[in-house]
Amino acid sequence: MKNVVTFGEIMLRLSPPGFLRFSQTDRFDVVYGGGESNVAVSLANFGIPVDFVTRLPKNDIGQCAMMEMRKRGVGVDHIVYGGDRLGIYYLETGAVARASKVVYDRAHSSMAEIKSGMIDWKMVFKDAQWFHWTGITPAISQGAADACLEAVKVASQLGITISTDLNYRAKLWKYGVEPETVMTELTSYCDVILGNEEDAEKHFGIKPEGLDITTQGHDITAEAFMSVCEQMMKKFPKAKKVITTLRGSISASHNTWAGVLYDGKKLYQSHQYQITDIVDRVGGGDSFMGGLIYGLLQHSEDNQKALDFAVAASCLKHTIKGDANLVSVEEVEKLMGGDSSGRVSR
Repeated sequence: MKNVVTFGEIMLRLSPPGFLRFSQTDRFDVVYGGGESNVAVSLANFGIPVDFVTRLPKNDIGQCAMMEMRKRGVGVDHIVYGGDRLGIYYLETGAVARASKVVYDRAHSSMAEIKSGMIDWKMVFKDAQWFHWTGITPAISQGAADACLEAVKVASQLGITISTDLNYRAKLWKYGVEPETVMTELTSYCDVILGNEEDAEKHFGIKPEGLDITTQGHDITAEAFMSVCEQMMKKFPKAKKVITTLRGSISASHNTWAGVLYDGKKLYQSHQYQITDIVDRVGGGDSFMGGLIYGLLQHSEDNQKALDFAVAASCLKHTIKGDANLVSVEEVEKLMGGDSSGRVSR
């Protein structure tokens, strides 16, 4: 099987233990993660050959980030080195009615200072069949956006399947460009597009017809998202599938979780899970994307099965501390089969 390649920034995540607030803690738990590296870890756990491409500082912290990827079975041979620092984000984990909070410290990171020509994309894609990027990468800096555009152009020329998770991040688009201009060009190369209603509106001005998302929040129905799918496919004719996760936020500790997939002809819907007592919801969308790529690679003609696998995989991620989803295919399939008992496996 040929490789999947993901491209983006991996960061140092610092979190107060448990549910402590920033102002309460005198120590931080350390995790390494990021949107595209999380997808890579999921795929490696599922037995898919995968390479993660990024730019790291050549120091001990950069080395730790690389070793985390290697430990999880992710290929690191195409990582490039340079710059002075690894990006950091601080996470305060919410509970019940108190939301989680993220503070970024990633300005002037090695990845933020990447430039066109630093990565030999033809070499990277030599044995690849799928390339994945997210809307986080072009939001970091003009250089990161340029490198991402280089990547999708080469991948497209080579006939590689291209996917994106739109992942709008208001705190990142700070370098003086309109997100719509950058994201429209990049997304035009994509075969598979993942994004929720906020991503579609903030990046492209596309809204669910007849629905005010400011009052509905993220508890949006599959039927309401149908209009978004149709508008996205009209805007991006190369896209073969448009997908979204459907998260209902009852509280920070209790969410409903489902997904829909539209292939231009039919809208597929998944089972809805009740996720109570959430351990860590960061990386939930990344785990969905990892599960979806796996599902589409394994079951290319079965959209329903691919969607169901993605939703079940990301449901399980909410039980895993840290950014990445550390579950196996067998565990996902067990949940897909209806076993959510959590009984000890002996």
